[in-house]
Amino acid sequence: MVALPTFLPLSEAARKYGLDEAHLRHLIEKGKIRAGVVAGEMVVNEDEVRGEAIQEKGLRKEDLPEYQKNAHLKGKGIWIAKAARDYQIPHPTIVRWVRAGYIKRLGISGNKVIIDEADVAYCSEIYKKRGRQGRILFNEDGTPYKPKASSYAV
Repeated sequence: MVALPTFLPLSEAARKYGLDEAHLRHLIEKGKIRAGVVAGEMVVNEDEVRGEAIQEKGLRKEDLPEYQKNAHLKGKGIWIAKAARDYQIPHPTIVRWVRAGYIKRLGISGNKVIIDEADVAYCSEIYKKRGRQGRILFNEDGTPYKPKASSYAV
């Protein structure tokens, strides 16, 4: 199934990402954020608002809602093969994320590389929203990648 963009009411997007509603309206007017009207209420593209919040506020991945959802798993170890099974992500993909630093390596137990389950859950969520072969998912700092073009093939 094709991944469709998520739209949030303007007020909710401003609250969720700590931005001013007037500033979001200005970004809409400039064409940096796509918006629409649903049932008389203005809605905005969540991915684009998140990207603007990351750029303007310098948010870390730990500050994002996708990470906060699984913050209780921070520091809990899981080995790579189990993470691949539990989160239904290809093993080589998780290994690449560990090498890139998106997932923290906690240590080694026998033959198993132990990684942080909170990072796995976060990466898994981003992967399931937009992941496909060849798609860039993360910036170097681990935040979700925002394509330069306002629309991209899904």
